[in-house]
Amino acid sequence: MDLSPAASLRSRITVALGRTARLVSRLRGGGSGGTALPGLVVEKTDPGFLARTLGQLPMGVIVVSGTNGKTTTTKMVVQLLREQGLTVLTNRSGSNFVRGVLASLLTEVDAGGRVHHDVAVLELDEAHAVRFVRLVKPRHALLLNVMRDQLDRFGEIDYTASLLHKVALATTGSVVVNADDPRLGAASFIGDLRARVAAFGAGEALRALFVSDDDLRTGARAQEPRASGAAKEAGEEGAPVPQAPAALAPRVSLESLRGRDAVVRVDGTDHDVTFTIPGIHNQLNACAALAVALEALGDRADLPGLLTTLARVQAAFGRGEVLALDGRDVQLSLVKNPAGFRMGLLTAAEAVRSGGPESVMIAINDEYADGRDMSWLWDVEFAGLRAEGVAVVTGVRAWDMALRLRYDEVPVGTVEPDLTRAVALLREAAGKADDGAGRPMRIFTTYTAMLALRAHLAELTDVEEALT
Repeated sequence: MDLSPAASLRSRITVALGRTARLVSRLRGGGSGGTALPGLVVEKTDPGFLARTLGQLPMGVIVVSGTNGKTTTTKMVVQLLREQGLTVLTNRSGSNFVRGVLASLLTEVDAGGRVHHDVAVLELDEAHAVRFVRLVKPRHALLLNVMRDQLDRFGEIDYTASLLHKVALATTGSVVVNADDPRLGAASFIGDLRARVAAFGAGEALRALFVSDDDLRTGARAQEPRASGAAKEAGEEGAPVPQAPAALAPRVSLESLRGRDAVVRVDGTDHDVTFTIPGIHNQLNACAALAVALEALGDRADLPGLLTTLARVQAAFGRGEVLALDGRDVQLSLVKNPAGFRMGLLTAAEAVRSGGPESVMIAINDEYADGRDMSWLWDVEFAGLRAEGVAVVTGVRAWDMALRLRYDEVPVGTVEPDLTRAVALLREAAGKADDGAGRPMRIFTTYTAMLALRAHLAELTDVEEALT
Protein backbone atom coordinates (compact mmCIF):
# COMPACT_ATOMS: atom_id res chain seq x y z
CA MET A 1 0.00 0.00 0.00
CA ASP A 2 1.49 3.32 -1.07
CA LEU A 3 1.11 6.25 1.29
CA SER A 4 -0.74 9.34 0.08
CA PRO A 5 1.21 12.63 0.20
CA ALA A 6 -0.71 13.70 3.31
CA ALA A 7 -0.15 10.35 5.03
CA SER A 8 3.51 10.42 4.06
CA LEU A 9 3.94 13.87 5.58
CA ARG A 10 2.14 12.77 8.77
CA SER A 11 4.38 9.71 9.04
CA ARG A 12 7.51 11.75 8.39
CA ILE A 13 6.68 14.06 11.32
CA THR A 14 5.79 11.09 13.57
CA VAL A 15 9.02 9.25 12.79
CA ALA A 16 11.07 12.37 13.55
CA LEU A 17 9.29 12.87 16.88
CA GLY A 18 9.54 9.22 17.83
CA ARG A 19 13.24 8.97 16.99
CA THR A 20 13.96 12.12 18.97
CA ALA A 21 12.14 10.61 21.95
CA ARG A 22 14.11 7.40 21.50
CA LEU A 23 17.41 9.28 21.51
CA VAL A 24 16.43 11.19 24.65
CA SER A 25 15.32 7.98 26.34
CA ARG A 26 18.57 6.19 25.53
CA LEU A 27 20.69 9.13 26.69
CA ARG A 28 18.82 9.24 29.99
CA GLY A 29 19.20 5.45 30.32
CA GLY A 30 22.94 5.47 29.72
CA GLY A 31 22.66 4.08 26.20
CA SER A 32 20.18 1.31 26.93
CA GLY A 33 16.40 1.09 26.91
CA GLY A 34 14.26 3.25 24.69
CA THR A 35 10.97 1.44 24.06
CA ALA A 36 8.39 3.01 26.38
CA LEU A 37 8.86 6.74 25.75
CA PRO A 38 9.09 6.72 21.92
CA GLY A 39 6.15 4.32 21.74
CA LEU A 40 4.12 6.62 23.97
CA VAL A 41 5.00 9.65 21.86
CA VAL A 42 3.89 7.92 18.65
CA GLU A 43 0.75 6.52 20.26
CA LYS A 44 -0.40 9.91 21.54
CA THR A 45 0.60 12.10 18.58
CA ASP A 46 -0.38 9.84 15.70
CA PRO A 47 -2.92 7.11 16.61
CA GLY A 48 -3.13 5.96 12.98
CA PHE A 49 0.61 5.36 12.55
CA LEU A 50 0.49 1.66 13.47
CA ALA A 51 -2.23 0.67 11.01
CA ARG A 52 -0.90 2.97 8.30
CA THR A 53 2.60 1.51 8.56
CA LEU A 54 1.77 -2.18 8.92
CA GLY A 55 -0.84 -1.87 6.18
CA GLN A 56 2.02 -1.53 3.70
CA LEU A 57 3.18 -5.14 4.26
CA PRO A 58 2.25 -7.41 1.33
CA MET A 59 2.00 -10.52 3.56
CA GLY A 60 0.46 -8.76 6.52
CA VAL A 61 1.10 -9.39 10.20
CA ILE A 62 1.64 -12.58 12.21
CA VAL A 63 0.77 -12.23 15.90
CA VAL A 64 2.31 -14.60 18.46
CA SER A 65 0.64 -14.70 21.87
CA GLY A 66 -0.09 -16.97 24.82
CA THR A 67 1.25 -17.43 28.33
CA ASN A 68 4.55 -19.24 27.86
CA GLY A 69 7.10 -19.20 25.05
CA LYS A 70 6.17 -16.04 23.14
CA THR A 71 9.62 -14.49 22.87
CA THR A 72 11.51 -17.61 21.81
CA THR A 73 8.77 -18.75 19.42
CA THR A 74 8.60 -15.31 17.78
CA LYS A 75 12.36 -15.43 17.25
CA MET A 76 11.98 -18.89 15.68
CA VAL A 77 9.23 -17.77 13.30
CA VAL A 78 11.35 -14.82 12.20
CA GLN A 79 14.34 -17.08 11.50
CA LEU A 80 12.23 -19.61 9.59
CA LEU A 81 10.71 -16.95 7.34
CA ARG A 82 13.96 -15.07 6.77
CA GLU A 83 15.71 -18.23 5.65
CA GLN A 84 12.86 -18.73 3.19
CA GLY A 85 13.88 -15.44 1.58
CA LEU A 86 11.44 -13.03 3.21
CA THR A 87 12.28 -9.69 4.79
CA VAL A 88 10.71 -9.75 8.25
CA LEU A 89 9.87 -6.91 10.60
CA THR A 90 9.66 -7.82 14.30
CA ASN A 91 9.74 -6.30 17.79
CA ARG A 92 13.26 -7.48 18.50
CA SER A 93 13.43 -6.14 22.04
CA GLY A 94 10.71 -8.51 23.23
CA SER A 95 8.72 -5.48 24.40
CA ASN A 96 5.32 -7.03 23.78
CA PHE A 97 3.00 -4.11 24.51
CA VAL A 98 1.59 -1.96 21.70
CA ARG A 99 4.01 0.81 22.61
CA GLY A 100 6.88 -1.65 22.27
CA VAL A 101 5.72 -2.51 18.75
CA LEU A 102 5.52 1.19 17.88
CA ALA A 103 9.03 1.76 19.20
CA SER A 104 10.31 -1.16 17.11
CA LEU A 105 8.69 0.28 13.99
CA LEU A 106 10.69 3.47 14.44
CA THR A 107 13.90 1.48 13.90
CA GLU A 108 12.59 -0.23 10.75
CA VAL A 109 10.82 2.47 8.73
CA ASP A 110 12.57 5.06 6.60
CA ALA A 111 12.29 8.77 7.34
CA GLY A 112 8.99 8.92 5.45
CA GLY A 113 7.39 6.09 7.41
CA ARG A 114 7.69 3.52 4.62
CA VAL A 115 8.50 -0.12 5.39
CA HIS A 116 10.41 -2.34 2.98
CA HIS A 117 9.49 -5.72 4.41
CA ASP A 118 7.31 -8.61 3.31
CA VAL A 119 5.75 -9.52 6.65
CA ALA A 120 5.73 -8.59 10.35
CA VAL A 121 6.05 -11.17 13.15
CA LEU A 122 5.04 -9.58 16.44
CA GLU A 123 5.08 -10.96 19.96
CA LEU A 124 2.18 -9.53 21.95
CA ASP A 125 1.14 -9.83 25.56
CA GLU A 126 -2.34 -11.34 25.75
CA ALA A 127 -4.08 -8.15 26.91
CA HIS A 128 -2.16 -5.88 24.55
CA ALA A 129 -2.82 -8.26 21.67
CA VAL A 130 -6.50 -7.36 22.03
CA ARG A 131 -5.64 -3.65 21.84
CA PHE A 132 -3.45 -4.34 18.81
CA VAL A 133 -6.09 -6.23 16.80
CA ARG A 134 -8.54 -3.35 17.24
CA LEU A 135 -6.07 -1.31 15.20
CA VAL A 136 -4.59 -3.92 12.86
CA LYS A 137 -6.19 -7.20 11.74
CA PRO A 138 -3.55 -9.96 11.74
CA ARG A 139 -3.23 -12.19 8.70
CA HIS A 140 -2.16 -15.09 10.93
CA ALA A 141 -2.16 -15.72 14.69
CA LEU A 142 -0.17 -18.29 16.67
CA LEU A 143 -1.69 -18.96 20.11
CA LEU A 144 0.62 -21.05 22.27
CA ASN A 145 -1.08 -21.88 25.58
CA VAL A 146 -3.11 -20.56 28.50
CA MET A 147 -1.54 -20.92 31.95
CA ARG A 148 -1.79 -19.20 35.30
CA ASP A 149 0.47 -16.17 35.08
CA GLN A 150 0.37 -12.74 36.74
CA LEU A 151 -2.96 -13.53 38.39
CA ASP A 152 -2.85 -10.14 40.07
CA ARG A 153 -3.17 -8.66 36.58
CA PHE A 154 -5.23 -11.17 34.57
CA GLY A 155 -7.40 -12.60 37.34
CA GLU A 156 -7.85 -16.18 36.12
CA ILE A 157 -7.06 -18.23 33.06
CA ASP A 158 -10.51 -18.37 31.49
CA TYR A 159 -10.29 -14.60 31.20
CA THR A 160 -6.88 -14.96 29.53
CA ALA A 161 -8.41 -17.46 27.09
CA SER A 162 -11.19 -14.96 26.31
CA LEU A 163 -8.55 -12.37 25.38
CA LEU A 164 -6.91 -14.79 22.96
CA HIS A 165 -10.31 -15.64 21.50
CA LYS A 166 -10.74 -11.97 20.58
CA VAL A 167 -7.39 -12.09 18.81
CA ALA A 168 -8.45 -15.21 16.94
CA LEU A 169 -11.77 -13.63 15.90
CA ALA A 170 -9.93 -10.64 14.43
CA THR A 171 -7.53 -12.80 12.39
CA THR A 172 -8.26 -12.96 8.67
CA GLY A 173 -6.10 -15.79 7.30
CA SER A 174 -5.31 -18.61 9.72
CA VAL A 175 -5.22 -19.22 13.46
CA VAL A 176 -2.71 -21.80 14.73
CA VAL A 177 -3.55 -23.15 18.17
CA ASN A 178 -2.12 -25.67 20.62
CA ALA A 179 -4.24 -28.76 20.06
CA ASP A 180 -3.41 -30.05 23.55
CA ASP A 181 -4.47 -26.92 25.43
CA PRO A 182 -7.96 -27.64 26.81
CA ARG A 183 -9.03 -24.05 26.20
CA LEU A 184 -7.39 -23.16 22.90
CA GLY A 185 -8.15 -26.55 21.38
CA ALA A 186 -11.75 -26.61 22.55
CA ALA A 187 -14.67 -26.56 20.13
CA SER A 188 -16.03 -23.56 22.03
CA PHE A 189 -12.84 -21.61 21.23
CA ILE A 190 -12.48 -22.43 17.54
CA GLY A 191 -16.11 -22.99 16.57
CA ASP A 192 -16.93 -19.39 15.65
CA LEU A 193 -13.65 -18.40 14.00
CA ARG A 194 -13.80 -17.11 10.44
CA ALA A 195 -10.13 -17.80 9.74
CA ARG A 196 -8.75 -21.20 8.84
CA VAL A 197 -7.79 -23.18 11.98
CA ALA A 198 -4.57 -25.20 12.12
CA ALA A 199 -2.78 -26.71 15.09
CA PHE A 200 0.46 -27.97 16.58
CA GLY A 201 0.90 -30.37 19.47
CA ALA A 202 2.71 -33.28 21.07
CA GLY A 203 2.42 -36.87 19.90
CA GLU A 204 0.77 -39.48 22.09
CA ALA A 205 4.13 -40.67 23.47
CA LEU A 206 5.01 -37.18 24.76
CA ARG A 207 1.60 -35.89 25.79
CA ALA A 208 2.13 -36.52 29.50
CA LEU A 209 5.12 -34.16 29.52
CA PHE A 210 3.11 -31.17 28.36
CA VAL A 211 0.47 -30.86 31.04
CA SER A 212 -2.19 -28.19 31.03
CA ASP A 213 -2.89 -25.83 33.90
CA ASP A 214 -5.84 -28.03 34.86
CA ASP A 215 -3.58 -31.08 34.99
CA LEU A 216 -1.25 -29.22 37.34
CA ARG A 217 -4.17 -28.34 39.60
CA THR A 218 -5.74 -31.81 39.71
CA GLY A 219 -2.54 -33.86 39.48
CA ALA A 220 -3.82 -35.54 36.29
CA ARG A 221 -1.78 -36.23 33.18
CA ALA A 222 -3.02 -35.52 29.65
CA GLN A 223 -2.67 -39.01 28.20
CA GLU A 224 -6.08 -39.65 26.67
CA PRO A 225 -6.32 -39.49 22.87
CA ARG A 226 -6.62 -35.93 21.58
CA ALA A 227 -9.93 -36.48 19.79
CA SER A 228 -11.49 -38.84 22.33
CA GLY A 229 -14.27 -36.41 23.19
CA ALA A 230 -13.62 -36.86 26.92
CA ALA A 231 -14.12 -33.76 29.03
CA LYS A 232 -11.51 -32.41 31.41
CA GLU A 233 -12.02 -30.24 34.44
CA ALA A 234 -11.46 -26.51 34.29
CA GLY A 235 -12.35 -23.57 36.46
CA GLU A 236 -14.84 -24.58 39.13
CA GLU A 237 -15.09 -28.22 40.14
CA GLY A 238 -17.19 -30.15 37.67
CA ALA A 239 -17.18 -27.51 34.93
CA PRO A 240 -16.18 -29.31 31.70
CA VAL A 241 -14.06 -27.97 28.89
CA PRO A 242 -15.04 -29.40 25.47
CA GLN A 243 -12.24 -31.35 23.85
CA ALA A 244 -10.85 -30.56 20.45
CA PRO A 245 -12.68 -32.18 17.55
CA ALA A 246 -10.92 -34.75 15.40
CA ALA A 247 -10.54 -32.12 12.66
CA LEU A 248 -7.99 -30.34 14.87
CA ALA A 249 -5.34 -33.01 14.45
CA PRO A 250 -2.03 -31.08 14.50
CA ARG A 251 -0.47 -30.07 11.24
CA VAL A 252 2.91 -30.20 13.02
CA SER A 253 3.56 -32.43 16.03
CA LEU A 254 6.53 -33.43 18.18
CA GLU A 255 6.23 -37.21 18.04
CA SER A 256 9.30 -38.48 19.90
CA LEU A 257 12.34 -37.09 21.64
CA ARG A 258 15.63 -38.58 22.79
CA GLY A 259 17.88 -35.81 24.07
CA ARG A 260 17.83 -33.35 21.18
CA ASP A 261 17.05 -35.97 18.53
CA ALA A 262 13.40 -35.69 17.63
CA VAL A 263 10.80 -36.91 15.18
CA VAL A 264 8.62 -34.07 13.90
CA ARG A 265 5.47 -35.01 11.99
CA VAL A 266 4.39 -32.54 9.30
CA ASP A 267 1.14 -33.11 7.42
CA GLY A 268 1.26 -36.80 8.32
CA THR A 269 4.90 -37.46 7.34
CA ASP A 270 7.66 -38.01 9.92
CA HIS A 271 10.98 -36.17 9.72
CA ASP A 272 14.10 -36.59 11.85
CA VAL A 273 15.33 -33.32 13.42
CA THR A 274 18.32 -32.86 15.71
CA PHE A 275 17.67 -29.67 17.63
CA THR A 276 20.34 -27.21 18.65
CA ILE A 277 18.01 -25.57 21.16
CA PRO A 278 17.81 -27.22 24.62
CA GLY A 279 14.58 -27.88 26.48
CA ILE A 280 11.56 -29.95 25.55
CA HIS A 281 9.31 -26.89 25.86
CA ASN A 282 11.48 -25.05 23.33
CA GLN A 283 11.31 -28.01 20.96
CA LEU A 284 7.51 -27.96 21.11
CA ASN A 285 7.63 -24.21 20.53
CA ALA A 286 9.74 -24.90 17.44
CA CYS A 287 6.92 -27.09 16.12
CA ALA A 288 4.50 -24.23 16.75
CA ALA A 289 6.77 -21.86 14.84
CA LEU A 290 6.97 -24.29 11.93
CA ALA A 291 3.17 -24.62 11.83
CA VAL A 292 2.55 -20.89 11.51
CA ALA A 293 5.41 -20.50 9.02
CA LEU A 294 3.80 -23.14 6.80
CA GLU A 295 0.47 -21.31 7.02
CA ALA A 296 2.06 -17.98 6.13
CA LEU A 297 4.16 -19.33 3.26
CA GLY A 298 1.48 -21.51 1.71
CA ASP A 299 2.58 -23.04 -1.58
CA ARG A 300 5.89 -21.13 -1.36
CA ALA A 301 7.04 -23.21 1.61
CA ASP A 302 10.27 -25.18 1.14
CA LEU A 303 9.76 -27.86 3.80
CA PRO A 304 13.29 -29.39 3.66
CA GLY A 305 14.73 -25.90 4.06
CA LEU A 306 12.36 -25.12 6.94
CA LEU A 307 13.34 -28.33 8.74
CA THR A 308 17.03 -27.50 8.29
CA THR A 309 16.41 -24.09 9.85
CA LEU A 310 14.31 -25.64 12.61
CA ALA A 311 17.29 -27.71 13.71
CA ARG A 312 19.39 -24.54 14.11
CA VAL A 313 16.96 -22.23 15.91
CA GLN A 314 18.21 -20.73 19.16
CA ALA A 315 16.49 -19.60 22.34
CA ALA A 316 15.81 -15.94 22.94
CA PHE A 317 17.87 -14.18 25.60
CA GLY A 318 17.31 -15.60 29.08
CA ARG A 319 15.09 -18.43 27.77
CA GLY A 320 17.49 -21.36 27.91
CA GLU A 321 20.36 -19.09 26.92
CA VAL A 322 23.80 -20.61 27.64
CA LEU A 323 26.71 -18.37 28.61
CA ALA A 324 30.33 -19.23 29.39
CA LEU A 325 31.76 -18.20 32.78
CA ASP A 326 34.89 -19.47 34.53
CA GLY A 327 35.32 -22.01 31.76
CA ARG A 328 31.91 -23.55 32.48
CA ASP A 329 28.40 -23.19 31.08
CA VAL A 330 25.80 -21.01 32.77
CA GLN A 331 22.26 -21.66 31.57
CA LEU A 332 19.54 -19.08 32.23
CA SER A 333 16.03 -20.47 32.54
CA LEU A 334 13.18 -17.96 32.74
CA VAL A 335 10.40 -19.05 35.12
CA LYS A 336 7.17 -17.16 35.68
CA ASN A 337 4.43 -19.68 36.42
CA PRO A 338 3.98 -23.31 37.55
CA ALA A 339 3.98 -24.82 34.05
CA GLY A 340 7.07 -22.92 32.94
CA PHE A 341 9.02 -23.80 36.09
CA ARG A 342 7.99 -27.45 35.72
CA MET A 343 9.32 -27.58 32.16
CA GLY A 344 12.54 -25.90 33.26
CA LEU A 345 13.01 -28.51 35.98
CA LEU A 346 12.38 -31.33 33.51
CA THR A 347 15.00 -29.87 31.18
CA ALA A 348 17.47 -29.58 34.06
CA ALA A 349 16.82 -33.19 35.09
CA GLU A 350 17.54 -34.36 31.54
CA ALA A 351 20.77 -32.34 31.51
CA VAL A 352 21.87 -33.96 34.78
CA ARG A 353 21.12 -37.43 33.44
CA SER A 354 23.16 -36.85 30.30
CA GLY A 355 25.94 -34.57 31.56
CA GLY A 356 26.21 -34.83 35.34
CA PRO A 357 25.28 -32.59 38.30
CA GLU A 358 24.95 -28.81 38.08
CA SER A 359 25.22 -26.00 40.60
CA VAL A 360 21.78 -24.38 40.78
CA MET A 361 20.64 -20.90 41.74
CA ILE A 362 17.05 -19.69 41.95
CA ALA A 363 16.36 -15.94 41.64
CA ILE A 364 12.82 -14.77 42.47
CA ASN A 365 11.62 -11.16 42.17
CA ASP A 366 8.08 -9.85 42.48
CA GLU A 367 8.19 -6.65 40.46
CA TYR A 368 5.26 -5.67 38.23
CA ALA A 369 6.72 -7.45 35.20
CA ASP A 370 7.11 -10.66 37.23
CA GLY A 371 3.65 -10.55 38.79
CA ARG A 372 3.24 -9.50 42.41
CA ASP A 373 1.57 -12.70 43.56
CA MET A 374 4.22 -15.41 44.02
CA SER A 375 1.88 -17.98 45.60
CA TRP A 376 2.20 -20.00 42.39
CA LEU A 377 5.56 -21.28 43.67
CA TRP A 378 3.61 -23.64 45.92
CA ASP A 379 2.16 -25.35 42.85
CA VAL A 380 5.62 -26.37 41.61
CA GLU A 381 7.11 -29.66 42.76
CA PHE A 382 10.81 -29.23 43.59
CA ALA A 383 11.54 -32.78 44.79
CA GLY A 384 13.76 -33.36 41.76
CA LEU A 385 16.30 -30.95 43.25
CA ARG A 386 16.69 -32.89 46.51
CA ALA A 387 19.70 -34.98 45.50
CA GLU A 388 22.06 -32.07 44.77
CA GLY A 389 20.19 -29.23 46.43
CA VAL A 390 20.20 -25.55 45.47
CA ALA A 391 23.48 -23.72 45.95
CA VAL A 392 22.03 -20.19 46.20
CA VAL A 393 18.58 -18.63 46.49
CA THR A 394 18.39 -14.93 45.68
CA GLY A 395 16.12 -12.07 44.66
CA VAL A 396 13.50 -9.94 46.40
CA ARG A 397 11.56 -13.06 47.44
CA ALA A 398 14.62 -15.17 48.29
CA TRP A 399 13.39 -16.16 51.74
CA ASP A 400 9.96 -17.16 50.39
CA MET A 401 11.68 -19.37 47.84
CA ALA A 402 13.92 -20.89 50.49
CA LEU A 403 10.89 -21.70 52.63
CA ARG A 404 9.16 -23.34 49.65
CA LEU A 405 12.24 -25.52 49.04
CA ARG A 406 12.36 -26.51 52.70
CA TYR A 407 8.84 -27.90 52.46
CA ASP A 408 10.00 -30.14 49.59
CA GLU A 409 13.10 -31.12 51.62
CA VAL A 410 15.49 -29.52 49.13
CA PRO A 411 18.80 -28.48 50.77
CA VAL A 412 19.74 -24.81 50.28
CA GLY A 413 23.37 -23.71 50.53
CA THR A 414 22.94 -19.94 50.96
CA VAL A 415 20.12 -17.40 50.94
CA GLU A 416 21.45 -14.11 49.56
CA PRO A 417 18.86 -11.55 48.36
CA ASP A 418 21.47 -9.40 46.61
CA LEU A 419 21.83 -10.67 43.02
CA THR A 420 25.43 -9.57 42.54
CA ARG A 421 26.65 -11.25 45.71
CA ALA A 422 24.56 -14.30 44.85
CA VAL A 423 26.34 -14.73 41.52
CA ALA A 424 29.70 -14.63 43.31
CA LEU A 425 28.47 -17.31 45.74
CA LEU A 426 27.22 -19.46 42.86
CA ARG A 427 30.58 -19.24 41.09
CA GLU A 428 32.32 -20.18 44.32
CA ALA A 429 30.03 -23.17 44.91
CA ALA A 430 30.37 -24.36 41.31
CA GLY A 431 34.19 -24.08 41.44
CA LYS A 432 34.46 -26.07 44.67
CA ALA A 433 32.05 -28.83 43.61
CA ASP A 434 33.22 -32.33 42.74
CA ASP A 435 36.52 -31.96 44.60
CA GLY A 436 37.44 -28.78 42.78
CA ALA A 437 36.70 -30.06 39.27
CA GLY A 438 33.76 -27.69 39.08
CA ARG A 439 30.27 -27.96 37.68
CA PRO A 440 28.18 -26.16 35.07
CA MET A 441 25.69 -23.67 36.50
CA ARG A 442 21.96 -23.24 36.00
CA ILE A 443 19.93 -20.23 37.09
CA PHE A 444 16.14 -20.36 37.33
CA THR A 445 15.03 -16.74 37.31
CA THR A 446 11.97 -14.54 37.09
CA TYR A 447 11.91 -11.82 34.44
CA THR A 448 13.23 -8.76 36.24
CA ALA A 449 15.86 -10.81 38.04
CA MET A 450 16.91 -12.21 34.66
CA LEU A 451 17.43 -8.72 33.24
CA ALA A 452 19.54 -7.72 36.25
CA LEU A 453 21.52 -10.96 36.14
CA ARG A 454 22.27 -10.59 32.43
CA ALA A 455 23.48 -7.04 33.01
CA HIS A 456 25.81 -8.24 35.78
CA LEU A 457 27.00 -11.28 33.83
CA ALA A 458 27.82 -8.96 30.91
CA GLU A 459 30.49 -7.45 33.16
CA LEU A 460 32.01 -10.90 33.65
CA THR A 461 31.66 -12.62 30.28
CA ASP A 462 30.32 -12.21 26.74
CA VAL A 463 26.55 -11.75 26.76
CA GLU A 464 24.51 -11.07 23.63
CA GLU A 465 22.99 -7.62 23.81
CA ALA A 466 19.24 -7.60 24.25
CA LEU A 467 18.19 -5.27 21.44
CA THR A 468 15.93 -2.40 22.39
